Amino acid sequence: MTMETLQSTLGMFAFLAAEITVLFLVISYLVGVLQQYIPPEKIRSILSSKNGKGYVMAAFLGAITPFCSCSTIPFLKGLIRAQAGFGTMMVFLFASPLLNPMIIGLFAVTFGLEVTAYYFASALVISVVAGYLLEKLGFEKYLKPSTYEEPAKSCCGTTCGTKPVEENKWLKIWRGVWKDFKTAMPYIFIGVGVGSLIYGAIPAEWIASIAGEDNPFAIPLAAVIGIPLYIRAEAVILLSAPLMAKGMGVGTVMALVIGSAGASLTEVIMLKSMFRNQMILAFLAVVLGMAILTGYTYQMFF
Repeated sequence: MTMETLQSTLGMFAFLAAEITVLFLVISYLVGVLQQYIPPEKIRSILSSKNGKGYVMAAFLGAITPFCSCSTIPFLKGLIRAQAGFGTMMVFLFASPLLNPMIIGLFAVTFGLEVTAYYFASALVISVVAGYLLEKLGFEKYLKPSTYEEPAKSCCGTTCGTKPVEENKWLKIWRGVWKDFKTAMPYIFIGVGVGSLIYGAIPAEWIASIAGEDNPFAIPLAAVIGIPLYIRAEAVILLSAPLMAKGMGVGTVMALVIGSAGASLTEVIMLKSMFRNQMILAFLAVVLGMAILTGYTYQMFF
């Protein structure tokens, strides 16, 4: 590695690391504040709606919840036990990890408003249509009976019957944000590091030949690769930015992000405790279909 390459790589790393740190902390705190006014019970009541409005609201509620694919699962279990509508629950399951504020914020900063708007609209519409169709096709029967059972009561490390000491809610939000950041930090910095190395060291011609718009199989390949590639979507976006600068197609980037954020091997294993095989296959088909359709349609129209 030449000195010029090293300087370029380190400069990109410092810029991206600072940008993503500020973005993560600010957006996460704002979402935490918003959640003070939209508690889980309110979300459950909205998702219980059986009309068309409930499906759309489920997608937008997914967009304001900072859940990754795996952290959506415990919340989904709560919705099922609260007897929320099956179709709206599925919309929430698809939309929540794909449209959360961190991903949308990173998309806007990294790729611009046009790409972000298209990604948001496509993921939202496909999530709503998929949830509606799965309900109408009777896929609710593929939920395992154990999913409806209430978990055993637990004191969660506190003394039963003792009222916990109230903490300032703004400080509590900040503690939660900082805890999330510390959990995400290794993944973010790995993503920043690899992305910076790609930016500084890998020839643009090689990237363009593998993942450029001239390769018709780049989009489905990226969608399939994204699912076992279990790193946080934030890191995937950071990896994709330098790849796109080197010639990777925007549609391919979208397919990679949707595949990795919308599903993962870990999430599928967690869903296996709730879903029968037919529902697992339907879930994977929706995520892969969404990734491929979004990638190809963007490439077609823009």
